[in-house]
Parts: sequence; structure tokens; C-alpha cells
Amino acid sequence: MPARCVTLATFVSTDRLQMTTSHPAAATPKGRMPRQIPYIIGNEGCERFSFYGMRNILVQFLITSTLLQHILDADARALEAKDLMHTFMIGVYFFPLLGGWVADRFFGKYNTILSFSLIYCLGHAFLAVFEDSRMGFFAGLGLIAFGAGGIKPLVASFVGDQFDQSNKHLAKKVFDAFYWIINFGSLFASLSMPLFLKNFGPSVAFGIPGLLMFIATFVFWLGRKRYVLVKPDMADDPNSFGKVIRTALFARKAGHGRPGLVLAGLGLVAAVVSLAMTPVLGFVIAACIALVLVIAGVGGGAWLQLDRARGIHPDEAVNGVRNVLRVLVIFALVTPFHSLFDQKASTWVIQGEEMTKPAWFVASQMQALNPALVMILIPFNNLVLYPLLARLGWEPTALRRMTAGIAFSGLAWIVIGGIQVVMDGGEPMSIVWQILPYALLTFGEVLVSATGLEFAYSQAPQSMKGVVMSFWNLTTTVGNLWVLLANFAVRNDAVTTNIATTGLSVTAFQMFFFAGFALLAALAFGWYARRYKVVDNYRAA
Repeated sequence: MPARCVTLATFVSTDRLQMTTSHPAAATPKGRMPRQIPYIIGNEGCERFSFYGMRNILVQFLITSTLLQHILDADARALEAKDLMHTFMIGVYFFPLLGGWVADRFFGKYNTILSFSLIYCLGHAFLAVFEDSRMGFFAGLGLIAFGAGGIKPLVASFVGDQFDQSNKHLAKKVFDAFYWIINFGSLFASLSMPLFLKNFGPSVAFGIPGLLMFIATFVFWLGRKRYVLVKPDMADDPNSFGKVIRTALFARKAGHGRPGLVLAGLGLVAAVVSLAMTPVLGFVIAACIALVLVIAGVGGGAWLQLDRARGIHPDEAVNGVRNVLRVLVIFALVTPFHSLFDQKASTWVIQGEEMTKPAWFVASQMQALNPALVMILIPFNNLVLYPLLARLGWEPTALRRMTAGIAFSGLAWIVIGGIQVVMDGGEPMSIVWQILPYALLTFGEVLVSATGLEFAYSQAPQSMKGVVMSFWNLTTTVGNLWVLLANFAVRNDAVTTNIATTGLSVTAFQMFFFAGFALLAALAFGWYARRYKVVDNYRAA
């Protein structure tokens, strides 16, 4: 991660008109499915196999490899492995800010995706070659975080660019197919890679995902003559997002103070204080907290004074900024979901290792249940559940589905916490018991993540697609930040002593804590969603 944080205005200074161009082969009959979509879907399936194939064995590998053998205590080694995995995930979902900005400002989505994909391939090669080298292996993780993060906001928004008003009704089906193929790749990766690691070693287990990433890049390149390309306009825009924000913060109004500027300043000061806590918190936690404080301070301050930009900037520009800020509140309320979801690759795997299971089965293979259920639930929801709810008089809008999804993730963690309590009491538990929490968490994922992809794209102004999708991905970074903070807290003797008074183990207490965290977030999300006005920002035909 970079050594300093950048302000919100820097990331979103790309609010400018963009030109849409198509190759001759990309012309699509009105109302028809774009012919170039299979190249993007194929790329995504292979890329997701490579990513989840590597990520789903990461904690298992770190616990048993020589990289952490200097940590003698097994529990401490497991906690360190969790921290490394969630730090990696923070990087993966932080770098979309860079990828989105570079694409919107300079190179366009296609060129940025292709370039970052090559870096991604190099990172996989490092993992396969440097299995016994801390520097080499962690450098590989860094390259993958940089490459995967750089393309993450762009592939989904690149899908959206292939549609216009004449066929936007097909976009939801494609976004669902997009999410379905993600899980298709994840399913086979989750089933096979733990066995490859167990039976053939880390070089093969990390090398296969690298090969799939190369295939993904090649498939994406094959469609180069068919894509609709939305080109960035590098001309300076006097009404860009960043300039509207700056005007709102610094503009004076007779007889009034500047509370928004004060709030932005407090956010910046708090961010500096957070960075100063690096020796205590560690750089990743301190830097992520600083980033959140800057975004909250600058965004909240601009919101308080946004009307002061009217007259200096056109109403359309000011209203666009207000819409983006409102979307960022939605995104912030989704972060607790991601703090729960990503722990199925760490906390749940570690729990599974302590459960009874067949000798041939590896605990991390349980993660295959998640994509398998997603592939069933997406068509079931679209063809059966959502139409049924609509006929019963309850329209399952995007925000309603996301509210329910966050709540279901909380329920999943109540169940997983109950399992942990039984295990802590000395009762052996079969890993089959994890099926129920996986089912609840996956149902929540379909309601939140699959819905959120299309929602984020539809709410973003045309010139801000890449960057707004980057902020959607940043919700996962913040979600993993909550996990690191929870892990940091339980390293404190005073905290663990207080937990002991509840009669729960530290692990069980954390599980119930995250369950409550998600349920409170669902209530807050539902309250805000009732007041949110949905907009339609698909490009014109």
C-alpha cells in the first residue's frame, strides 16, 4: 500500500464528459445482447478461478509453511495467518481506487485491465517460485493485490459500458451471469486447490491459478475488436467532481460560518493522528483508518455546504456530486457485511480444521459450498423468489434485497458462534454442521454482492463509473479493516480478561460480536434505504 493517503478529491477529479466509441464489429442491434459479452464473461471465470484458487488455500498454507514457523504458539500462528490474509484482502480492494482513477483519467478501461492483468500474472509466478522465501512470497501477494485490485472495478463497469438505453434491461441478466461465472470459477478452485496443495505442494497449487490468470488475460485480449470503448476525455473540466467539492468546502456565505470546512479539517487532523499511531496499530490498520477519516471528513464537509457551489457550477454538476455522496453512505453501511463474509476463508477454515471430517477432506474445501449455492440461488431468486414476492405485494428492490442480505449474514454468524460454543465445551462436531451457516451467509451474499454490482454501476454518473465502482470495492477493504481491529483488540490482556468473564472463548465471543455488528448494520441500512432516491445513469442509446 502507498506510504500516504490521498484525499477524496484526488480520486474523483475525473467528472468529465467521455466519448463512446465502438469497433465496427461491436455494433449491436437495438435491444439485443452484445456479442462481445462472452469474452468478458470467459475472462472473469478464469480470473476468479485463479484468485480464489490462491486465496482459499492461503491461510492453510501460511499456518503449515516455513514462513511463519518462527511463531511457536499454534494459536498465535493461526491469528497471524488470519491477519496476513485480511491484510492481503485490504490491498486487493484498496487498489481499485488506483485502477478506477487511471482508467477514467488516462487510459480507458480496456487498456488498464490488460496492463494490470499482466502484473497479476507476474504475482502468481512469484508465489509458485518463492514458496520458501518470505520476501519473494509476500512480494507476489503484493503484485497480485496490485493487479487484481487494479482490474477489479473495471471489468464489471466494462460490462455495463457494452449496454445502452435500448438494451439496458438485459444488463441485469448479464450482471447476474457475471456473478454466476465468478462462482463457477470459485467452485472448482475451492474443490481442487486444497487437494493440490496437500498432495502436490505449494508450487503446483499456486502455479495452476497463475496459468488460469494467463488464460484469462488471453481471452480478454481476443475480444479487443468487438468491445464498446468509453474513452476518457483528458481535457480539464471546470465542473469536475473534485472542483465542485473544493468549491463547496471553501466558498463563503455572508453571515454563515464554514462548518463543512471545519469538518473536513477535523477529518484530516484525525487521519494524521491515526498515521502517528502506526507504531502501535501497525501501518495497514493506521493507514486504512486514516483513509476512512479523510473520506468521511471531506465528503461529510462537502455535503454540509454543497449548495454553496450552485451558481459557480451548473446544477447538474452539483446534483451529480450530491448523488455520489449519497451512494457513498450506502457503501459505508455495507462494510460490516464484508467483515463477516471474508472470514469464511480464515476464521471458518480454522474452525473447520478442529472439526471431525474424512481423512481425504481438507477444511478449506468447505468454501466450495459457497459458490455452488450461489450458482443455484441466483437463478432461483430471479425466476422464483423475486417474482413470487412481487406477486405477494412486496417488491424486492435492490436496496431491500441488500438490507435482507446483511441481516442474513448476521444470522449465519450466530449459528457459527453456537457451533463454536459446543466445541469449546468439549463436544466433537462434524464439519457437516458448517453447511447451515454457509447457506445463510451465501444467501446474504447473493442479496448484497450480486445486487450491489449492478446498483453501483446504475447510480454512478457516466464520467465516474470506474471510480464509483472502485469505492464499491473499497467497502471490502473497510470490512477487512474491522477484522484486523478485532484481532488487534484480542491481543490485549485486558480485553481477553473481560471476555473470559462472559464464559465464552475469545473465538466464540468474536463470532457473536460480528453477528451483532451485522444485525445493527442491517437496521441502519434499512433506515437509510427508505430515504434514498434511486437514479438511472445508464448511457443513452
